[in-house]
Amino acid sequence: MEMIKCNTLEEARKQIDMVDEKLVELIALRNSYIKQIAQFKTSVEEVKSEERISDVINRARAKAIELDLSPNLINDMFIRMIDEMVETEISELHNTKVF
Repeated sequence: MEMIKCNTLEEARKQIDMVDEKLVELIALRNSYIKQIAQFKTSVEEVKSEERISDVINRARAKAIELDLSPNLINDMFIRMIDEMVETEISELHNTKVF
């Protein structure tokens, strides 16, 4: 997605709204993969892998820096998103496995 030059406040807001919509769509897509991943895991501990979570956040922070974006903003957003998706994955794990 490429940024376009806006000539009015309304144009800029329209572009922001379109980006926001794409962000939500991408988060929904990520969440769909999270639900699939549950079938490959065998325990809640595996879902809550601190090593994997740290790796994901570190990659996101590095990308933010590369794009001249606040790594702290991305860090906070990813922590919130991952926390919610871990809960989703745990629910999926419980629905697909018999303990």
